[in-house]
Amino acid sequence: MTIITNSSNPTIKRIRALKNRRDRDESGLYFIEGVRIVGEAVQLNAPLDSLVVAPELLTSPFGHEVVAEQRKRSVPVIEVTAAIFENLSAKDGPQGLGAVVRQRWERLDQVRLEAGLGWVALDAAQDPGNIGTIMRTADAVGAAGIILTGNSADPYDPSAVRASMGALYSLRLVRASFDDFAAWKLRHGYTVIGTSDRAAQDYQAIRYAPPLILLMGSERQGLAPNQMAMCDTMAKIPMVGRSDSLNLAVATGVMLYEIFNQQRRQG
Repeated sequence: MTIITNSSNPTIKRIRALKNRRDRDESGLYFIEGVRIVGEAVQLNAPLDSLVVAPELLTSPFGHEVVAEQRKRSVPVIEVTAAIFENLSAKDGPQGLGAVVRQRWERLDQVRLEAGLGWVALDAAQDPGNIGTIMRTADAVGAAGIILTGNSADPYDPSAVRASMGALYSLRLVRASFDDFAAWKLRHGYTVIGTSDRAAQDYQAIRYAPPLILLMGSERQGLAPNQMAMCDTMAKIPMVGRSDSLNLAVATGVMLYEIFNQQRRQG
């Protein structure tokens, strides 16, 4: 197989362009790198478009096994020089294994809540790192997936993918307008829990009956008044220090683990 040595190669330019959200949205593809995350993508049957391998850099026996197995499955393997891979990489000390993966989205009208903790809905979450961290926590407690409404960041952004630590591959993902989300909730009679520092009830005083949807607002503004009005219950996370708010991913984690622990005690 010919090793690509020219950074102007059309295939390399296509992969490099996936750093931009517009190109990810238009192509429906994204790029991941690292032996661990590529291995998890393979094990969880993520739809691979191709593998990218730098033979000079790939020293992991497991990484070589992944490449050999995907060759048997007829997944295209693009071999590049170390310099080309380092140009594609966002990591210090790249491991020489990457993958171009197809995005997986579901339509909101196809989603039905089933037994278990439920879903997390994020409205206008702007930080892809927060989204990735929330995906990781949602996976840890057994949530089904993430619903992104409004002008939310991309869960396939490299920062989100890294922060998710592979949880991206075990969660379902939905994009919708907030109006469509509200109509879907009303149509099916689903329970939505929101948070606000002005809520009357402490988050630990509420009894959560899964499945439900935990709705969290943007990092800067939280939930708007109409969004709070749509919720069945509003919860307050108490704070006694000087800070007047929690990081979105931290607040979501606090709520998810309270819901999860209640479910464990009842189960």
